[in-house]
Amino acid sequence: MPLSEHEQRMLEQMERALYAEDPKFATALEGSGLRTYTRRRVYQAVAGFLVGIGLLMAGMVAQQIWWVSVIGFLVMLGCAVLAVTGWRKAPKPGERAAGPGGAQPRRQVRPRRSMMNRIEDRWQRRRDEQQGH
Repeated sequence: MPLSEHEQRMLEQMERALYAEDPKFATALEGSGLRTYTRRRVYQAVAGFLVGIGLLMAGMVAQQIWWVSVIGFLVMLGCAVLAVTGWRKAPKPGERAAGPGGAQPRRQVRPRRSMMNRIEDRWQRRRDEQQGH
């Protein structure tokens, strides 16, 4: 459920207060966000992919142990899937999950607000109609 504008403002005030009191701690918290997690996951997947290539080649060199090649291929495939899904889930460079002034981008807030305005207008019209009858 998205935050209301009031809740977003309060969150921003708390973030600013945290940065003012302890900027070192706030910076450490910021680094543990979704973007850092997905970046780390992609790097691990790339490293696993390279291990898979090594296993594939080792299995090809030692022809008696062909199953090592199969395991290497499966490791490569799994790591490729992890890298692609991690890359797709990563926030764009301009976006932030939480940070100083961590408001969400405008394009997400505006449609919700207009919908809420329409709902409030309808509610107000219904109340006016009921009071008028």
